[in-house]
Amino acid sequence: MTLQIKRLDDLLKNADPLIASTLDRALAEKEISEKEASRLYYAEGIDFHLVGMVADELRKRRVGDVVTYVVNRNINFTNVCIKQCGFCAFSRDFREEEGYFLPIEEIVRRAKEAYSFGATEVCIQAGLPPDMDGHLYEDVCRAIKAEIPDIHIHGFSPEEVLYASSLLGISIREYLIRLKEAGVNTLPGTAAEILNQKMRDKISPGRISVSDWIEVISTAHKLGINTTSTMMYGHIETPEDRVMHICKLREIQKQTGGFTEFVPLNFIASEAPMYKNKLHQGIRNGSSSRDVLLTHAIARIILNNSIDNIQMSWVKEGQKMSQLLLMWGANDFGGTLINESISTSAGAQNGQLIKPKTIRRLVREVGRVPAERNTNYKILKKFESESKTSEPLDDLEDESMFGSYFDLIKINKFNYQNPRRN
Repeated sequence: MTLQIKRLDDLLKNADPLIASTLDRALAEKEISEKEASRLYYAEGIDFHLVGMVADELRKRRVGDVVTYVVNRNINFTNVCIKQCGFCAFSRDFREEEGYFLPIEEIVRRAKEAYSFGATEVCIQAGLPPDMDGHLYEDVCRAIKAEIPDIHIHGFSPEEVLYASSLLGISIREYLIRLKEAGVNTLPGTAAEILNQKMRDKISPGRISVSDWIEVISTAHKLGINTTSTMMYGHIETPEDRVMHICKLREIQKQTGGFTEFVPLNFIASEAPMYKNKLHQGIRNGSSSRDVLLTHAIARIILNNSIDNIQMSWVKEGQKMSQLLLMWGANDFGGTLINESISTSAGAQNGQLIKPKTIRRLVREVGRVPAERNTNYKILKKFESESKTSEPLDDLEDESMFGSYFDLIKINKFNYQNPRRN
């Protein structure tokens, strides 16, 4: 018995019996039920700290002391969208002046620029513009791969997959096969929010349904296309809703094994329409620090035998909280991003780019070992100590060269041209 486990055992003897029983089961590598996991959200005092300690122990068993990150660039090529989700401050109706649409050559240019700075991945997601060519996503991927065959395309949420497949009048499976052939390597498991249909009908009416989201994700996995998994919390959901969502992801993972990671995403409220206009009774301005810690820890405990990697969002939580989350079950710092538009437009204040050397410093400050990974979590470089030779992105002096969301919406040549006006 290690000193850490003995310490945990001693502390658990003084904990609430029901909390202690659940945490003992987790330490024994047993599956935690929804009822047991929900109870952890109400832990107080020493019980609260024990949830974090157990999550940290499980993290160490699963992935050790290495904290990973990926050098990547987000390319959100349009903010024009036919949907009007209450939580989204990024999308613009096609009638609005701030709508933009990047042509394929600009998307490729941004991918090449990122590659020249050491990026191994481009993450491509956008709004759903009206009158979109159903072949657009395939064309984007082929154009990128023609110029940079080695780059990993992490692209197109389940919402986008459903939209394009419906435009082409083909099945989700057939469309995913086309995307894979065009060069998509993995899909972001976004557009999940909370996988509760009644709640989705409130916060994002008309958005992809729970059943369609699961179909896209499960089909992608069966075709050999891995995906991430996400959850947006801190709005009108309850702790029980969160637990239900994470357990649903666990069930999918048991069937397909295709999730690479789980990413809890705290609701950024300040510019979100449903918060600004108080559209729902009891709507919250994101989650408290306590809830953020518990959500990452409880996710680790629920997913212990299913998904190894728990990623925090430095964009939403900031650098200091991200460090703390590394002690509450998280093991992945996410990506450098280079351009971050969606959280930024919603009011996030933590920047659009984080340099690899900053991630490595933050990781070392909490006693962990930083490592660069690829999208599928293969370790590319482990940094036991900081090398004198820096990465290309570390040497960047002028971050403004990459532009920003607020710059982009003002560039006339990228203004969205509504085809219905002609």
